[in-house]
Amino acid sequence: MGSEHRTEEVEAFLAKNPEIERFDMIYSDLCNLWRGKRLDRAGIRKLFEDGAALPGAVFLLDVTGDSCDPGGRGYSDGSPDHWCYPVPGALARVPWATHPTAQVLISVHETDGTPFDASPRNVLARVIERLADLPGTLCIAAELEFYLIDPERDEAGFPQAPVMPGSRTRADSRQVFSMADLDAAGPFLDAVTEACSAQGIPASMASSEYAPAQMEINLHHVDNALLAADHAVLLQHVIKACARKIGLEATFMAKPFMTEEGNGLHFHISHYSEDGENLFDNGTDLGSQHLHHAIGGLGATMGEAMAIFGPNVNAFRRLSQSLFAGTTFSWGANNRWTSVRLPVEGGKARRLEHRVAGADANPYLTLAAILAGMHHGITNKIDPGPPQIGDKRPTGGSIATTWQKAIDALDGATVLRDYLGSHYVDIYVATKQGELNKFYGLPSKLEYDWYLGSQ
Repeated sequence: MGSEHRTEEVEAFLAKNPEIERFDMIYSDLCNLWRGKRLDRAGIRKLFEDGAALPGAVFLLDVTGDSCDPGGRGYSDGSPDHWCYPVPGALARVPWATHPTAQVLISVHETDGTPFDASPRNVLARVIERLADLPGTLCIAAELEFYLIDPERDEAGFPQAPVMPGSRTRADSRQVFSMADLDAAGPFLDAVTEACSAQGIPASMASSEYAPAQMEINLHHVDNALLAADHAVLLQHVIKACARKIGLEATFMAKPFMTEEGNGLHFHISHYSEDGENLFDNGTDLGSQHLHHAIGGLGATMGEAMAIFGPNVNAFRRLSQSLFAGTTFSWGANNRWTSVRLPVEGGKARRLEHRVAGADANPYLTLAAILAGMHHGITNKIDPGPPQIGDKRPTGGSIATTWQKAIDALDGATVLRDYLGSHYVDIYVATKQGELNKFYGLPSKLEYDWYLGSQ
């Protein structure tokens, strides 16, 4: 979008919303944490008309906010600025704010106008460019699982289930798809619905899951992969903000409770021809050969991608200790044990569901890795092997189930280096290896409990 059209967009918004004086320019970093700047009305005009400067190193921080200077970017290069521009159509009101506020997603560029290669959104955009040789369009939607939790920890310092606003009792139900649980979460879900409507986020369905105060919210399919990922990161932002609004917290941590189920980020993907034919469907439960090749590519790249699907130590607790988390590469029809599931709907609705990533994975990078795998499989006609028949737990070879093994696998990747950019893979690996080293460098309470008096 040229500056003239950007100016028209912001002036129309300002005229319609004269009371708004605070504007947040926001983006999702490598660890999927929201960062940005707060602007006044003059500042938002400048962002839309001319862009705004932001140091690129802020996209490369670890989960604690530290930089390990990955690839010499951050300290060694003097942390240079890059140019930020608003994502067209992303300027929207913030209904949960106590002061009239709006927000806008930004895209980031080098000073010469080329996309900044270390932005997760631009990494996905680069993969999307590789899909141009595929016919038709992909339709994509995300599902996000999360827990509502009490802002106060229990006596041991661990998270605990909240007192639900619609019931005034502490959540203890494990009744999956319980309507009573949805009623108990009514004020929270009402706030999410209002916020999604105001921000153009196509949330379609909410359900209670397999643990107290665990929920899932689904998004509608869209035929734009970048927009699908935008919707996912914005929905995460909305869910956290709306939980705070009613005095709770929401967490996408993959395994916040060791005795309860984990949180996943699932992507549903269909492929349609230019004539609207679903290329994944052939009238059978297992779908077309074209679909099988896409799944074959997902299997071929899953080991390389695990450090993206599982971005921290806790993510691998979900993979090893949760139901239906996809701990092996497997595929099949209507079976939630599989890592790539074919839902029961056929015909126009035939699709694959990628079930491996934890809910704390970065949606831009997760979708980039999934689409890279699918394209690799389709273009190279990769056979996925036999499907998992029946509803039993798959017994195939395990994908990486520790964070260190996953980081090592991504470091040695061949396919994902080609799609995501070898330099970005190096940056991601360096940042996550530094985060892992820091994690193991800090002794835990358990370490003292076990060893302090016994040695």
